[in-house]
Amino acid sequence: MSETDYKVAIVSGGATLIGQKIVEAFRARGDKVVIADINVSDGEAFASGFDDSVIFQLTDITVDSQIDACITRTLEAFDRLDYLVNVACTYLDSGAASTREEWLTALDVNVVGAMIFAQKAQVEMQNRGGGAVVNFGSIAAKRAQPGRMLYATSKAAILGMTRCQALAFADTGVRVNSVSPGWTWSNIIRDLSSNNRTKADAVAEPFHLAGRLVDAEEVAATVVYLCSDAASGINGTDIAVDGGYTAIGPEQKTDKVSKLTE
Repeated sequence: MSETDYKVAIVSGGATLIGQKIVEAFRARGDKVVIADINVSDGEAFASGFDDSVIFQLTDITVDSQIDACITRTLEAFDRLDYLVNVACTYLDSGAASTREEWLTALDVNVVGAMIFAQKAQVEMQNRGGGAVVNFGSIAAKRAQPGRMLYATSKAAILGMTRCQALAFADTGVRVNSVSPGWTWSNIIRDLSSNNRTKADAVAEPFHLAGRLVDAEEVAATVVYLCSDAASGINGTDIAVDGGYTAIGPEQKTDKVSKLTE
């Protein structure tokens, strides 16, 4: 790949375990990446493991000026923007007891922040002749889960938003799709299980056809594929990277998440 052939991606939430694997997958293709995250320590530490092909930019996606600053930094560093991956989210959720403030906070991060980022990034992608946006849905958008309300609702909204974005951006050459991971080895599962992957796989086994958690690398591979020219015919759709979870969806009324902390 020549110096002029590389593409540039912004990964919001790029300091997370899933975000880091997405960054690595883009770099494996020779692309350059901006990590947009509020986690300065993890974001800067991860970016420092690369050459100047990966940079960190402090970005709170609920603040428009910080989104603008991230895009500006991207253009200053790499002179283009081709892909946006909206990983950043909040797991704030008190279920059916969630307050109005909690609702507004969750929706601002998970839905509005992702939409505004895409809205602003699309302008720069269009200037380059096109690009791709990948949003993050979830199995929670498709199946009811005990104790979930804000997360599930916001992720369901993302799937609808993705379809509408694809239509709105169609004439600009920007494709928009989403991925919906199953239980994935991620920050939240790592923390709930006290960093015990074996235990987490055992809890996940009965309701994933794969018999285990999804690996973050598997999600990353799908994200990078959706951004690539190989996926040029895919637009406005959701790809389930869930190890077969939604094929059976057997959680029912059982709170299996609590077993991670037992």
